[in-house]
Amino acid sequence: MKQSLVIVKVGGAVVEQPDTLKKLLADFVQIPGYKILVHGGGRSATALCSKLGIESRMVDGRRITDAETLKVVTMVYGGLVNKNIVAGLQASAVNAIGLTGADSDVIRSAKRPVGDIDYGYVGDVVSVNAAFLASLLESGTVPVLAPLTHDGQGQMLNTNADTIAAETAKALSAFFKVSLVYCFEKPGVLLKPDDDSSVIPYISYYDFPRLVDDGTISGGMIPKIQNAFNALNAGVSSVLITSASALDKFEGTTIAL
Repeated sequence: MKQSLVIVKVGGAVVEQPDTLKKLLADFVQIPGYKILVHGGGRSATALCSKLGIESRMVDGRRITDAETLKVVTMVYGGLVNKNIVAGLQASAVNAIGLTGADSDVIRSAKRPVGDIDYGYVGDVVSVNAAFLASLLESGTVPVLAPLTHDGQGQMLNTNADTIAAETAKALSAFFKVSLVYCFEKPGVLLKPDDDSSVIPYISYYDFPRLVDDGTISGGMIPKIQNAFNALNAGVSSVLITSASALDKFEGTTIAL
């Protein structure tokens, strides 16, 4: 029987603020058994780009990553944000290790081809070194994954954190019974955007197109839920979308096939 693994993806808006980060880590530490934390950090990257005079360009919530922007996100995601999280976990007696995809070849990607939009140095995940991550977990170490990958040819690539979480969950489902939790500012997927009490408790594969068509699900939530369905189809046991402040309750929107 496979042991349980919880993979928590949390947005930069949570991990970049001391108070919300402290609450998140306190709840994360209490999750029993094996666990992995995947984080963003976009607001800090945008702020540093602004200070350096580098224009931040976004398309549908995805960052256009030119050569100068790549330097910034590598510093911010792989350095500042990642190491603050690792230090916070160590302070709670959790033996954590911060990783980008380049470290021990954990996540390898291919540079996204230029289509209607040139995203620049953005990677689409090709492989996840699940055996290495499993060995870390079994040794009592908690991986903290930054949203950076590499192409195996010496090039770092900016990679969407939701995708990293889903691809990691899919790869590790061969070793563990994996639950994937997406945390953001809201308590789940909302029926009414301005009403936090209108959480949709359950979204199936058949509900999804209707909710997109009527505008209930839009913007960055669309690829998040698409990632969730892909993960479930690949053997992940469960996917939950919730707020970071409710991580201790495991309540929110359950995504199911």
